[in-house]
Amino acid sequence: MGIFDRFSSLLKSNINDLINSAEDPEKMLNQIIVDMRDQLVKAKQQVAAAIADEKRLRDQADTEIRQAQDWEQKAMLAIQQGRDDLAKQALVRHTEHVEHARQLEDTWGKHRQDTEALKNSLRDLNDKIEEAKRKKNLLLARQRRAQAQKRITETMSSLSEKSAFEAFARMEERIEQSERQIRASAEIDQEFSGDRLSADFKALESGASGANAEMQLLALKQKMGVLPAGAPAANRQLKPGEAVPNQADAEEAEVEELPDQAGNS
Repeated sequence: MGIFDRFSSLLKSNINDLINSAEDPEKMLNQIIVDMRDQLVKAKQQVAAAIADEKRLRDQADTEIRQAQDWEQKAMLAIQQGRDDLAKQALVRHTEHVEHARQLEDTWGKHRQDTEALKNSLRDLNDKIEEAKRKKNLLLARQRRAQAQKRITETMSSLSEKSAFEAFARMEERIEQSERQIRASAEIDQEFSGDRLSADFKALESGASGANAEMQLLALKQKMGVLPAGAPAANRQLKPGEAVPNQADAEEAEVEELPDQAGNS
């Protein structure tokens, strides 16, 4: 199992435990971010160790190559000195270092590929943590909206219950009953207390003001030409208690008087 496979399994285990036991979503998401950052720190340490191993292999391969070159130089020197026996031994050493260098080169090449893969995985893990931080804010915003909607729904549900409306209806009935009692008390006070004679005269004055307004209306109609000038209904003084004639009665009275006026002439 690779380094990041172990980290992934550990993260999944921790997240599942948090989800199963979480009561506060914000606290749970923050804890997940903290765990992911801790794993990122450990992953960086592992990748750094892998890079160090890669560099060590590269240095070992380079050292073997230099030693192979040195033994080749020694073999050439031995040949120049006429020491073929020493030249052969030097060439054996040269061959050994060349073989070691080749093996180290192969190992270093594979390790380098693994290190690059670890670097890419580390970048992906860092990107996922940043994405998780952004998603955390979105999830918390959605959680707050859900809680607000839940509170609104619960409030509306409580208001829609029959008992709430019955309480409003009972209160309205009590207010209306109180208003009726106040009006009844006022009527009783007016009926059995105070000056009755003054009240009667106020009623007469109210009727007289209404008759006066009717006469003013007839006069205005005569002025506008709606009624002929000198209509008896507008000029005749009303007696106390006599009703004011309407416009049709006044016009009919005027028509009846016309033949009399013609005969007299």
